[in-house]
Amino acid sequence: MAKGAKRELWKLYDNGKCTRKVCPKCGNAIFMAEHKDRFTCGKCSYTEMKK
Repeated sequence: MAKGAKRELWKLYDNGKCTRKVCPKCGNAIFMAEHKDRFTCGKCSYTEMKK
């Protein structure tokens, strides 16, 4: 890691509950990325638009 680089950890659980959305096609182990207007799975490219 480069000197002065910032390292962030993802927050997956809050009070024992998962904070990330799980992909309905891939199963429990795959989380979906949250974008401004959609959720996307990086493995199977499944996309859900936000309402």
